[in-house]
Amino acid sequence: MADGAAGGVPIELRKVTKAFPGGGEPAVRELDLHIPAGEIVVLLGPSGCGKTTTMRMINRLIEPTSGDILIGGRSSRDIDPDRLRRHIGYVIQQAGLFPHMTVAANIAQVPRMLGWPRKRIAERVDELLTLVGLEPETYRNSYPRRLSGGQQQRIGVARALAADPPVLLMDEPFGALDPISRERIQDELLRLQEELAKTIVFVTHDVDEALKIGDHIAIMQRPGHVVQYARPAEILTNPASDHVEQFLGGGSSMRLLRLTHVGDIELDRIPYASEDMDARDLLREVELDGRGHALILDGMRRPLRWIAQAELEGIQGPVGDAGEPVTVSIAHRMTLQDALETLLNADTDVLPVLGRRRAYAGALSLGTVQNAIQSIKARERERRLRRGEAP
Repeated sequence: MADGAAGGVPIELRKVTKAFPGGGEPAVRELDLHIPAGEIVVLLGPSGCGKTTTMRMINRLIEPTSGDILIGGRSSRDIDPDRLRRHIGYVIQQAGLFPHMTVAANIAQVPRMLGWPRKRIAERVDELLTLVGLEPETYRNSYPRRLSGGQQQRIGVARALAADPPVLLMDEPFGALDPISRERIQDELLRLQEELAKTIVFVTHDVDEALKIGDHIAIMQRPGHVVQYARPAEILTNPASDHVEQFLGGGSSMRLLRLTHVGDIELDRIPYASEDMDARDLLREVELDGRGHALILDGMRRPLRWIAQAELEGIQGPVGDAGEPVTVSIAHRMTLQDALETLLNADTDVLPVLGRRRAYAGALSLGTVQNAIQSIKARERERRLRRGEAP
């Protein structure tokens, strides 16, 4: 595990078992799980199914009885436990901040243990406070008792990110928050992940939370094994067993609409180009497309401007800075319900969808959402027919 990793690394659990002395059946039994680099993988299930035990084995707070855990391709058994934990961020419920320390001192814990210079630590504290949406001047010298629950959790996330670890473990981190604060900090986590692309293992027993934030969800059942591991939309439309379906509760197309991410559906494609593309070449693409406009992207594929066919017809040479700025966009992690609301309030009938690093990933229109809803309904009907239910 390299210091200062910019993104995440893969984690692989191979036949991992944990049996506690006198505990009867294993808490975790021969668990195989591949966690891709840069994704949020949620361990979901009822109490006692081995979620937290599995998480704690990743950073060796609990040692496996048998099996192996590879982090970035290297067995965790070959890494000194203290060094391992200093390069894995850990966030727990109610943040677990030290009450006698300032916010800055709490965030600085791991960098200080790693021997960072004071100036670098101070800069990192301010950077992280800004990243989690808290003004450094206001919060760095505050004490945890003066913060709301949501603010404390933000500080907990900042502390876990302090040494820029490739892996973040989050054990029911938002469970004690009120519903509004919980939703806001979930959104904040998704925003941060867009920028940081860490490998995040997230434990929860809340189905809606798992469906909202997870790239993949591992649904666990006693004794400590995975009964379905898939993307949220697949789990909702094609539950692997009666246990999964019962745990998810009554599923409906509307619920799926609320919880399906824009990135899970087939997006529209509209012409796009860089500023140095010849306007005549782009004009031909726009004419073939038939919708009368295109997107201009920067060097990192981030949308800059819309340009209309009429504007292109008057340009000789490169497109340059012609067009109108993109003022509204949709994140690929946004739910279809939120995306629909954004579309209805926008001045245009199509919006660009932004993926990782805010790069252009496709476009969304009311027609795209409508097609997605029809696909959701069709999958739901097929699922019911397969299970012998009335359509």
